[in-house]
Amino acid sequence: MGQPGPLPAAAHTAAEEEHDLALWSQVRSADADALTALFDRHARAVYNFAFRRTASWSNAEDITQATFLTLWRRAAAGDLPELEHLTALPWLLGVADHEHRGIYRSLMRRRRLQVRLEGVHDHTSEDPAEAVTDRLDDERRMAAVRRAVSVLPTHQRIVVELVVWSHLTTKEAAAALGVAEGTVKSRLSRARTRLGLQLDQPEEER
Repeated sequence: MGQPGPLPAAAHTAAEEEHDLALWSQVRSADADALTALFDRHARAVYNFAFRRTASWSNAEDITQATFLTLWRRAAAGDLPELEHLTALPWLLGVADHEHRGIYRSLMRRRRLQVRLEGVHDHTSEDPAEAVTDRLDDERRMAAVRRAVSVLPTHQRIVVELVVWSHLTTKEAAAALGVAEGTVKSRLSRARTRLGLQLDQPEEER
């Protein structure tokens, strides 16, 4: 891709999206030509998604390449799941989001190390025990949310993953799933209601 900034979105017909099912099946059999076809079809959307998350064209390119490398490695290992939608884009964006999180964590580690090396960090500014407690509380809350999301109906779970976790707009999620934006909004609303009821329950009843 080799240029900064988001790229114009590529338009695909319904027939092309349906063909993702056949291409995906071929990729699962380690067909390199099918992988190339999926890359040509969806790399631009993955790149634009990554650029919106990072505001860095170089990081966006790295994330795009890592996403399709993950796809190929899982296919070669026989670990690629069946496609849940007409288009492979939701799966690819999920991988891209994971890659972005890895880059972000790495950046934060480098920044923290730099602060320590510069002697700026004030070790007396935070109670270590309190920090550990806060971290454990955050981890428990996130684990509870993930469990609640995992038991949602598939069509609602995918919308939550795209809109809430991957930060797509409802319009972008609708385009990825090949449905109307109103359908995405309706699924998201029902998912939020289910999650609210689930998370309001005492932990032992979940």
